[in-house]
Amino acid sequence: MPTTPATAANNSSNGAAEAIMLELVDENGTTIGTAEKLAAHQAPGQLHRAFSVFLFDEQGRLLLQRRALGKYHSPGVWSNTCCGHPYPGEAPFAAAARRTYEELGVSPSLLAEAGTVRYNHPDPASGLVEQEFNHLFVGMAQEQLRPDPEEVGETAFVTAGELTERHARAPFSAWFMTVLDAARPAIRELTGPSAGW
Repeated sequence: MPTTPATAANNSSNGAAEAIMLELVDENGTTIGTAEKLAAHQAPGQLHRAFSVFLFDEQGRLLLQRRALGKYHSPGVWSNTCCGHPYPGEAPFAAAARRTYEELGVSPSLLAEAGTVRYNHPDPASGLVEQEFNHLFVGMAQEQLRPDPEEVGETAFVTAGELTERHARAPFSAWFMTVLDAARPAIRELTGPSAGW
């Protein structure tokens, strides 16, 4: 993936772990500062910029990922294709493409903005809170997946009907239905009416 000033500033060259910083925003999505990632998620949570990606195959099936068990937040639950946080100063579109490649080993094609959604979702299991101003993106996954096992425990392509069944029986991230419902107009535009989204 290409290096931008934002990604270069957030990659440690000496191998030492550095604090991951998030971009704090107001209710309009305007940047107002930064905070360390874990601190921003401590109750009651600080409103910060995030993104969610929904990728589909040629049959109009949604690519889900089950988050790796080692993740500090919402481990082992199913969620959308990819989600995360831009580095301070990094464009959400660039962050979405970067993290999709880092987590799943694919570069999304036809990636398009699908609006924003603001939510507040506490996670009862961890006590952490998702206070996010989330930028939504939809696109296609047209390459062989190469998931990073430290990020992704499992993947699945599902139809709308299969998602309903899976959602009824398996744990999903607290934010999943919020971001999916907000992205549905763009998803329908991408996949067409026959896909059932």
